[in-house]
Amino acid sequence: MTQPNCTHICSSYHQAIEFIGKRWMGMIIYTLLPGPKRYHEIHATIPGISDRLLTERLNELVNAGLINKKFIDSSIKKVEYELTPNGIAFQEVIKSIQKWIDLCDFEKTTKES
Repeated sequence: MTQPNCTHICSSYHQAIEFIGKRWMGMIIYTLLPGPKRYHEIHATIPGISDRLLTERLNELVNAGLINKKFIDSSIKKVEYELTPNGIAFQEVIKSIQKWIDLCDFEKTTKES
């Protein structure tokens, strides 16, 4: 198998890994995989995340086109978040990461380091 020209691919790959690797980003996407959730439901599912950081990450995901922010009943305070088709595409990535974790016994490996 030949490697493609790395100039564009490497830059895009690096940007994608940096984006998804931000703290809590993957967990927020994982939390939304089963379907839409309100802010408080997401917050309750991810122990340890601050309100400020959750709000920041949700806004980043909305701006990146990975989730939609939907206002419920014409209220500014009642908001629901759901994955867009691009966000749903992360399901395969998450499954692959889970397989890799299971294969490598990642928790054991990181504790030994």
